[in-house]
Amino acid sequence: MAAPFVAAGPSGVAIRTRLKGLTGGDEEVLGLVGDHLGALASRDLRARCSAGPEHDSEGWAARKRALTLQSSSRWAGSITKASHDQWALARRGLLAYIHGLEAGVRTIGHRLSLPVGEKGSKRAPGGYRSGREWFAKSRRLRVLEDRLQAAWADWEAGIVHVVRGGKRLLSTRHHLEAAGLCEAEWRRRWRAGRRFLQADGESGKRYGNETLRVTPDGEVSLKLPAPLAYLANAPHGRYVLAARVSFAHRGEQWADRVSANRAVAYRIHEDTGRLRWYLTASWTLPPPSRRSRWMRPARGVWSAWTPTQTTWPPGVWTNTATPSANRCASATTSPAPLRIVTHRSGMH
Repeated sequence: MAAPFVAAGPSGVAIRTRLKGLTGGDEEVLGLVGDHLGALASRDLRARCSAGPEHDSEGWAARKRALTLQSSSRWAGSITKASHDQWALARRGLLAYIHGLEAGVRTIGHRLSLPVGEKGSKRAPGGYRSGREWFAKSRRLRVLEDRLQAAWADWEAGIVHVVRGGKRLLSTRHHLEAAGLCEAEWRRRWRAGRRFLQADGESGKRYGNETLRVTPDGEVSLKLPAPLAYLANAPHGRYVLAARVSFAHRGEQWADRVSANRAVAYRIHEDTGRLRWYLTASWTLPPPSRRSRWMRPARGVWSAWTPTQTTWPPGVWTNTATPSANRCASATTSPAPLRIVTHRSGMH
């Protein structure tokens, strides 16, 4: 049995709503801004990938200065951060891919070393069932070893493989008939996937975000990049959308944050299949400040009790696990410290 542990809670919240009531001019402006920033994001991602693991703060600042001339300082900060996060995600994915290849090589190598037809045990697999399967797996082993060697070479050289817009959609371009798409439909999806319309929030700023701003009454506005400043319909180079938004899920939490000028990140994207535009709001949750004690109610479901509570909630069962026995008793008063166990009632 594995050692007991406590799973971490969610680290953030993301809610989404539809941008209803957009005019043709609004959609055109969103497309122009997204395409312009998407082109900048593609070039910046290429520069970030070329720098590899040797990237430093000076290189980051140089990239941001270059982007600021063609957008704004806040858009440049969002783009460079997104590029760095995407590179880091691809780097972690490559390492996970290497670990998977190593596990496959070890397993196949072990089974090839055993006689054909030998049975395995609970802890280790046995040999292959026939000589034909043994031969096929020996060829498979060579393929995995070649892939592992190439993956390690990419890792040591700091090379990552990233596609803005998605590798799956890129591969669909060569199989349009099988996907049921024409070239124009695919092109529209490709452009929508490569747009960049997202901005991180900043606490202390008006409504928690200066780049993509949403007021408590639902007004959405965005800061236009310098080359597109002529499209502004509001002061200070901003464009206000005709749509008004509201969040059905966690709307009160969102309203409390923007009213208090706490950071909220926003992302605008187009669903080309439904011909709709959506706004996603997200923010991080603070880590728990107090250590929780865990209890188990009926049906084996775990819940938490914090030191600020003086009594257990009604109908809750506490597990008084000790090295000698596992006993369950109804909790009606303040409990003693508990140990977390991994089994359920009736399984020990």
